[in-house]
Amino acid sequence: MAETQVKSEAALLKKVWDIAGVLAAAGVGFTDYITQLTYILFLKMDSEKEEYGLGSSIPDGYKWNDIVGLSGEDLVEKYEDILKELSKQDGLIGTIFTKATNKIDSPAKLKKVIEMVSSENWYMMEGDFKGAIYEKILEKNGQDKKSGAGQYFTPRPLIQAIVDVVDPKITETVADPACGTAGFILAAYEHMKVQSKDFEKQNFLKNEAFFGADNTPLVVTLASMNIYLHDIGSEKSPIVCQDSLIDTSDKMYQVILANPPFGTRPQGSVEVYANRPEFIKTSDNQVNFLQHIMSIVKTGGRVGVVLPDNVLTDGNATAKVREKLLKEFNLHTILRLPTGIFYAQGVKTNVLFFEKGEPTKDIWVYDYRTGIKHTLVTKPMTRADLDEFVKCYCSGHMQDRKETYSKDNNPNGRWRKFTVSEEEYGTLKLDFKWLDLDEKDDRSLAELIEEIKMKSANIANAVKSLEDLIGDVEE
Repeated sequence: MAETQVKSEAALLKKVWDIAGVLAAAGVGFTDYITQLTYILFLKMDSEKEEYGLGSSIPDGYKWNDIVGLSGEDLVEKYEDILKELSKQDGLIGTIFTKATNKIDSPAKLKKVIEMVSSENWYMMEGDFKGAIYEKILEKNGQDKKSGAGQYFTPRPLIQAIVDVVDPKITETVADPACGTAGFILAAYEHMKVQSKDFEKQNFLKNEAFFGADNTPLVVTLASMNIYLHDIGSEKSPIVCQDSLIDTSDKMYQVILANPPFGTRPQGSVEVYANRPEFIKTSDNQVNFLQHIMSIVKTGGRVGVVLPDNVLTDGNATAKVREKLLKEFNLHTILRLPTGIFYAQGVKTNVLFFEKGEPTKDIWVYDYRTGIKHTLVTKPMTRADLDEFVKCYCSGHMQDRKETYSKDNNPNGRWRKFTVSEEEYGTLKLDFKWLDLDEKDDRSLAELIEEIKMKSANIANAVKSLEDLIGDVEE
């Protein structure tokens, strides 16, 4: 059975990749293809559901059967009519078809995608199976450098380790305010669903436990379809299309898991401080996301968030946010990550783990950066690479933590405790380093060029912000 499933998964994926190749030759990028595939797949699954006597959630005149027999311009016209109508719907339909538009204007190419979807029965497929296929498609999309889709894809082994140590419970609420394609929400669901067979708890888990937000419509489509294929939120999607940084709702959550976007806010975005005057003013995306996360986690709640190095070291506004974090939250753990694990090149990141309600006294740091080399192709990070960190973390029994670092016996132990005092909160930088290992820079020329480009873009953004500021002052 397992072998058959693997074969059929490979066969299905081959169909998906083959059509991707045909469309790419016609100028349709992978992200646009996946978005259209998602719309068509949803129409087909709704039709199958209706055939099984389970009803349809799509209004008459805008269903699978209304396009499946068409071809030529009639097909394109009707398909675009369906997308327009379904994008106006409420609930799950409206979320999946958020701002839906057609990106395959060739009738023959569109027909190819419809025929491929038509050749399978999707609705009754095992949730884990069709979900795994969709995850593979999303992962491949993350590797598409032209589309920049990698920024929405966090490596699954890292997500799994974060979820394992934060340990969300089946009765808790879990949010990701920058959810991308919903990797954290899915991993939390897989972790939580095996904790109880109780019907009420399972019902809460599928329909009320999760919340995810992203401000890019196509990403909201991919995320909501991803979790729908895993049988979560079948009536109303827990994913919303919104700019979390200007969200002023008072909804709070027990667990927050996130890898927010880094850099400065895109030009033309609404000013964060104007909507959130309680925030320390900064144009830095990741620092604003940290403040947002701090504002939506309940007292006693737990957070695991991926953040770049500058959040740990920058002065001014960032230092003030760090001070607030250390005063009002117990920042008990930092996992230092190596480069080469994300699709964006050369990014140095950390995972911060903290709880709301107690000030920070001890910060335990696991250095999985110094002397560690990963690449996406030849040596990708696996979940096993983080086994030692997960073991050291002692989730649920942190009182048993023991350093692997010892000044005399093991100066290169990767797990070390740092005690901080209240007086240090305002000045402390959190880039703890102690390992003395030979660190060669073995990045390829392409990776170095990519990093230089990224730094140049950041400098250009900073100069533009400064020019705007000077312009405002002079006016």
